[in-house]
Amino acid sequence: MRLFRSLGGPAAAALALAVPLAAQPRAPLDRETVLREVQQEVLGMAKLVQEINDMVFSFAELGFQETWTVDYLTGLLAREGFRVERGCAGMPTCYIARWGQGKPVVVIMGDIDGLPETSQVPGLPCRRELVPGGPGHGEGHNSAPAVDVVAAIAVKRVLQRHRLPGEIRVIPGVAEELVASRTYMVNAGLFRDVDVVLSTHVDSDLRTTYGVTGTGLVSTLYTFTGQSAHAAGSPWAGRSALDAVELMDVGWNFRREHLRLQQRSHYVIVNGGSQPNVVPSEASVWYYFRELDYPHIRALHALGDTLAQAAALMTSTTVRQRVLGASWPQTYNQPLAEAMHRHILAVGLPRWDSADQAFARAVQRALGHDSTPGLRTRLDTVLEEAQQGMGGGSDDIGEVSWNVPTVRLRYPANIPGTIAHHWSAAIAMATPIAHKGALAGAQVIARTALDVFTDPALVAAAWRHFREVQTRQYRWQSLIPPGTPPPTHLNAERMARFRPQLATLRYNPRRYRTYLDQLGVAWPTLVCPAAVPRGPTR
Repeated sequence: MRLFRSLGGPAAAALALAVPLAAQPRAPLDRETVLREVQQEVLGMAKLVQEINDMVFSFAELGFQETWTVDYLTGLLAREGFRVERGCAGMPTCYIARWGQGKPVVVIMGDIDGLPETSQVPGLPCRRELVPGGPGHGEGHNSAPAVDVVAAIAVKRVLQRHRLPGEIRVIPGVAEELVASRTYMVNAGLFRDVDVVLSTHVDSDLRTTYGVTGTGLVSTLYTFTGQSAHAAGSPWAGRSALDAVELMDVGWNFRREHLRLQQRSHYVIVNGGSQPNVVPSEASVWYYFRELDYPHIRALHALGDTLAQAAALMTSTTVRQRVLGASWPQTYNQPLAEAMHRHILAVGLPRWDSADQAFARAVQRALGHDSTPGLRTRLDTVLEEAQQGMGGGSDDIGEVSWNVPTVRLRYPANIPGTIAHHWSAAIAMATPIAHKGALAGAQVIARTALDVFTDPALVAAAWRHFREVQTRQYRWQSLIPPGTPPPTHLNAERMARFRPQLATLRYNPRRYRTYLDQLGVAWPTLVCPAAVPRGPTR
């Protein structure tokens, strides 16, 4: 028996109007149209890209102390309708900003921290500190939030407009320069329900790759404890913790000759005692042990432990260690990289003008390069697999990449030939070069994210490659002992010392079009002035 008779004409129309919009069948989306739409959303926020870039540059906050940065970014995202959770994984400057619901879940993730001793007046082709001895963005991480936040907002608007399922999230790379946050995030389950991670990093080119790249590491602090005594009156009564530190370092430096060429290891003595006439009862040395894969990282760290114990035995002291951070090498997903590469080709490099090129060449000349090609104007059209080579740097996005299909975009916000972790890498980071490069990066990330949201086959292919290729030989294990809390005390004293000066230099976008305008730096300045130009600070 039919319980309902068919409705037609006005009755059918009335029923259709009564059905909630979310239940209405959607017209098939033309993916190319939606991709162009999200790209236009990004282009419409070019001013916001510039403001975020310059604002975070002016904060110049070190790892685990990125409080101004996080306050500012989460405020922007909350005003756009994102649900913000702060303090994730036991880190006050970690946050998760979410919009949407359902699958897929896409995370956009770039770094936000600066580096010690890299304070630099932007837009000058020479060394000029904003804050003497202060922190700065000597790797250009200030540009990543401009890429990430603007791309996320653009994607959110398109998802909302077309009522598309899925969730977009922004999670920052806290304290990446310490390689010290993402292991804690993974262990806390931040990526457990995530389908794809889109990582971003500053570069002088627009590119991506797939495969294993970089080194992994363990970052650990060895603290030796001895016995104090008067260094002149009764030195025989003392047991020098500093002697132990120095003997460990000497032993490690002799052992280097007999280590694999692929390893990289370095240290700083962070506590050498109080004053010369007191035998140091406590001293500490901080080591980075880098290698190409998990077994070799573990072995190198174990060798460091052996030398620390040997130094303690030689000096009748004791030693304890605190692992601060760790990472595996990065492994990037080929299907995601292939998709991202298509969007790189669609977006293209920024259109540099004569002022941009003239400034880039002035910086290259100032750094003593024989060749001064300026900024790149041609894209590599072929996607190439990554090569680890003989070692090099590390990045704890590696921890995420072994747990979720991940791809990294490198975007052209800096000048070829500048030196990473150096003041020269901050020169361009609040100039039109950074603004244009970040805008290009945001377009690529937004288009790639929309590709993931509108193509279930891409997500399936990414996970198939992740399981069958990327994690076939190794399954991720944490290099940080269970129960270890994040070292959020790092950089606290240093930032407390510099914050009063940095507060006077915060960018004020309501009064100044750009940070260069606020500082009184003309664009382009091709010869370094005798005095540092300094406009009104706020």
